[in-house]
Amino acid sequence: MPKELTLGFSPCPNDTFMFYPLVHKLVDTGGLAYRERLEDVETLNQLALKGDLDVSKVSYHALGHIRDHYALLRSGSALGRGCGPLLVGAQALDLSDLKEKTIAVPGRNTTALLLLQLFDPTLNNFIVMPFNEIMDAVLKGNVDAGLIIHESRFTYHGFGLHKLLDLGEWWEGETGLPIPLGGIVARRSLGVETIAAVERALRSGVEYARTHPGEAARYIGEHAQEMSPEVCAAHIELYVNDFSSDLGDEGIRAVTCLLERAEQAGLIPPSKLPVFIQ
Repeated sequence: MPKELTLGFSPCPNDTFMFYPLVHKLVDTGGLAYRERLEDVETLNQLALKGDLDVSKVSYHALGHIRDHYALLRSGSALGRGCGPLLVGAQALDLSDLKEKTIAVPGRNTTALLLLQLFDPTLNNFIVMPFNEIMDAVLKGNVDAGLIIHESRFTYHGFGLHKLLDLGEWWEGETGLPIPLGGIVARRSLGVETIAAVERALRSGVEYARTHPGEAARYIGEHAQEMSPEVCAAHIELYVNDFSSDLGDEGIRAVTCLLERAEQAGLIPPSKLPVFIQ
């Protein structure tokens, strides 16, 4: 029997698109078996913080808290340009008016919140809720603003919401680098050989998915809830790119920059271990 690893990823189209070939054994799995667990990204962050998963998608913010126990893989990331979290409101607001205002956020360990804190450290009145409930909370006036991620960036116009801030645009202007949102980590205790096998299998899976884009349609649809096929396609096109196959030098610089800035701001603990397994 092959060694079985727990594999956590989200039901978002970019993740189901990338992981479909691996969990359905359409690529060489490196002699490993995977038991999938699909959860929203903040739940995955919490599971990784507790060390409950062998391999998992996590926010890069969460990586900053678990890097002594988990190593980052070079494949499977959500990283790019023009894909950052958005801060939205029911009406146009000046950002200076947000001091002390309530802001709905999709999780304490999401990269979205980390970016907002790096943008303005004085903002602190956050209300955590599932990402798919944030726009409704803003519309109903339950919060003054909302930090939206995933497919919400494609649909907020239809809710009549106003964009107050594009954090990806801010990050790119500030650093000149693509924005690192989420990556795949593996438990360091798995050992170098097993982690290398996982990384090879994942990269093969991402490349298979990108060259056979239609094969995962049913699997994606089963997990995409009420998302239209058009929004699913836009989601995949935005979040699955060359960085998903391999972070490369530019992607690694972006991740390093984010972690360094977060560490300097006291938002994540310091670590002496390299982010990748040696």
